[in-house]
Amino acid sequence: MQARSARPHVVVIGGGFGGLEAVRALAKAPVDITLIDQHNYHLFQPLLYQVATAALSPAEVAWPLRHVLSRQKNVRVLMTRATGLDPVKRVVKTDAGPYSYDFAVVATGANHSYFGHPGWEATAPGLKTLADATDIRRRVLTAFERAETAKEKDRPALLTFVIVGGGPTGVEMAGAVVELARDALSRDFRHIDPKAARILLVEAGPRLLPALSAEMGAYSKRTLEKRGVEVLTDTLVTGCDAKGVTTRTGRIRAETVIWAAGIEASSLAAAVPGEHDRAGRVRVAGDMSVPGFANLFVVGDAAAALDHKGDPLPGIAPAAKQAGHYVGLTIAGRVSGKPSLSPFAYRHFGDLATIGRDAAVVRLGPLRLTGFIGWLFWSGAHVYFLIGVRNRVAVALDWAWSWLTRQRSVRLIIR
Repeated sequence: MQARSARPHVVVIGGGFGGLEAVRALAKAPVDITLIDQHNYHLFQPLLYQVATAALSPAEVAWPLRHVLSRQKNVRVLMTRATGLDPVKRVVKTDAGPYSYDFAVVATGANHSYFGHPGWEATAPGLKTLADATDIRRRVLTAFERAETAKEKDRPALLTFVIVGGGPTGVEMAGAVVELARDALSRDFRHIDPKAARILLVEAGPRLLPALSAEMGAYSKRTLEKRGVEVLTDTLVTGCDAKGVTTRTGRIRAETVIWAAGIEASSLAAAVPGEHDRAGRVRVAGDMSVPGFANLFVVGDAAAALDHKGDPLPGIAPAAKQAGHYVGLTIAGRVSGKPSLSPFAYRHFGDLATIGRDAAVVRLGPLRLTGFIGWLFWSGAHVYFLIGVRNRVAVALDWAWSWLTRQRSVRLIIR
């Protein structure tokens, strides 16, 4: 057990959007903070698919947590894995030992959900971490390399790519993979034509982007199909192996399958006492605390929280950041003896999704943007929310170069 100071100790588990905002909101509070994460970096997940499709390098979407928080003197960062939590004794268990707390914030995010089929993960990786992104990039690029030397009969399966899940990640991945094949790789091979690659986006529901408007989903479907993606809606995947996927309508032979359907809470969040939803997320009170444990908070994808209308909060970065900031202010207020804040109220500023080059959908209140203008807005918004001037400039220059040349700058196969 670590030595305790006279000041209240806040343990934040997870250095993602929610956890980082909670730490920052406590910058001027008279507390000592321990930020625990199994990685040493903060990851900008909305652009992770671009790492997976060779458009950006890992260093452009991730930043060392110690550097990000180097000027905040009341926080220390520990790279270790949280393995358990005892809210009665107020102890967080980690691989480096136990850490007692006065307040704890669980911001551990979510994992892929294979809906009761964990064995599918080996052949259909999801996209949540840098390791996932570089693994998918290796699989996609290797498929083209293998097709170049393969027998004619084996090439169709090698050049077939299936993305399962029609949410934002699936739509973005499908648009990026088809651009990689049609543009960046089109002149690089001699025995195969990358333009002949078959990209399928498989969605179990009736439309794409089900969390967004029907209009945005329809636009995304039209745009993807125009670019050569086969969009299969109302198509439930019932089997997945190294040779492809099985759906209720038939078998699709494919050497590369990417999973973008469903999430479930982290194992730590699932082990927090109290009620959980079907995905294992913790049902929290209006102040984001766990009922029965006023000093334990859960934010981001680990929390099953409701907005003021009683609807579930969306699993997006702005919701996690707002909740993390609110919890940080709540803890600071309690430590200082200030009145409690009103229950957390999420402000939804709009929806954005990109389909690829010159195509995105944007909804900001009554404002609707699509096509090139929507893509420019999407690009500007994502560059703005990156951490650090260097990363903003690097990403903007990479995108400008890719737009002008239709090339991908990080086509490295790392095993």
